[in-house]
Amino acid sequence: MAKEITPRSEDYSQWYLDIVHKARMADNSPVRGCMVIKPHGFAVWEKMRDALDAMFKETGHVNAYFPLFIPKSFLSKEAAHVEGFAKECAVVTHYRLKNDPNGAGVVVDPEAKLEEELIVRPTSETIIWHTYRDWIQSYRDLPILINQWANVVRWEMRTRPFLRTAEFLWQEGHTAHASAEEAMEETLRILDIYARFAEEYMAMPVIKGIKTPNERFAGADETFCIEALMQDGKALQAGTSHFLGQNFAKAFDVLFLNKDNQQEHVWATSWGVSTRLVGGLIMTHSDDDGLVLPPKLAPVQVVIVPIPKPAPALTEVAEKIAAQLRAKGVSVKIDNDDQNRPGFKFAEYEMIGVPVRLGLGQRDLDAGQVEVARRDTKEKSNVPFDGIADYVASLLDEIQTNLFNRAKTYRDEHITKVDTWAELEEVLENKGGFAYAHWDGTTETELEIKERTKATIRCIPIDGEKEPGKCILTGKPSERRVLFARAY
Repeated sequence: MAKEITPRSEDYSQWYLDIVHKARMADNSPVRGCMVIKPHGFAVWEKMRDALDAMFKETGHVNAYFPLFIPKSFLSKEAAHVEGFAKECAVVTHYRLKNDPNGAGVVVDPEAKLEEELIVRPTSETIIWHTYRDWIQSYRDLPILINQWANVVRWEMRTRPFLRTAEFLWQEGHTAHASAEEAMEETLRILDIYARFAEEYMAMPVIKGIKTPNERFAGADETFCIEALMQDGKALQAGTSHFLGQNFAKAFDVLFLNKDNQQEHVWATSWGVSTRLVGGLIMTHSDDDGLVLPPKLAPVQVVIVPIPKPAPALTEVAEKIAAQLRAKGVSVKIDNDDQNRPGFKFAEYEMIGVPVRLGLGQRDLDAGQVEVARRDTKEKSNVPFDGIADYVASLLDEIQTNLFNRAKTYRDEHITKVDTWAELEEVLENKGGFAYAHWDGTTETELEIKERTKATIRCIPIDGEKEPGKCILTGKPSERRVLFARAY
């Protein structure tokens, strides 16, 4: 099965597509730019969703749902917002079909034209802030801490499964606050949640930073992000948290009576991560033999394979081991299928990224042991039945840690300080990763660097210290370094 995967060294883009399809994550759909998320891929997304949902609720957020369709007039109320999304919107103009009088199937009924076109949501700030106007009258109604799990549509021209699709699944948080300070605290709280989720669950190291004005979310005063590095040296924006100021409150006339009995516009945030994280997970850990999943996000953490085929004695021991593991919160599958050989099963579970495989044959039964194979390093060991559950539970933690450390080592080795234009080009063309360089702070310089190198400023690191220097392109003064990289 692994021979069906293009090696990363030959064609990284094709390798990624091979993993998506061969590991049963997603299929192409008849709608251009959209994908069918298969059960295995959706199970990974569910694990992500459930972990994040719990983290949001721990910090006081609640879930709600808002309409898929947004009146076109709503998008025109916040100028920067409409400018940012105008070219990506899918528009509903009619509400009915009819049979073609010429017999060629169905056609749009010209008499069923909508009085006002509807936009299929690219994001929900406008319709949510229209709603908040009715929900908020005084400071006693604040804060509002709402999240929704939904799908959105952004009409992308160049698509790639999970990483960039016309329709994708995500969560979007939209909160309302009585002060700028409170809204900013919320923005940074969510950024920390995203970073913790990426590192603790995805085993994907990230850099927290601030976006430049040019890369800022349309309608935000500030955009904060987490940036990750994929195995091909390209960056991936893995999540964003936006301080919206009072922009949407002013656009939708959302006022509240503050504690001083004065009318004031509400302060806002929005934030989101999407199924793009599944693509990031694939590209951070997987290898030429298939998908590699961190145990915390693996739908099946351990598979037990009787060898050469299921037998009553083997099945009985497998069930006992599975029960011990499940008692420790480990998800287990026993493969009792007698249609395929063990070698085929091993390759299949390697392909779909099951972290630990237990092989159990008659010789193992006689010796009172089980063969344990770990997906991340391919190492195998024989472990006695006595204590197998503790061993495997500990091994899962070890695999989770190893994947993070391995990815972090790669990331850290690919952050390169550069001080000249030649060094910047050398890093981007040959080494890859982040080039840590000075920039003069102007959008003109930022765009010129992008035009000449295809690299963007991924972020201004929050933890980066001020370090006076000269801009990599113009030589003008610079207060601190920023991270440049080519990106997905």
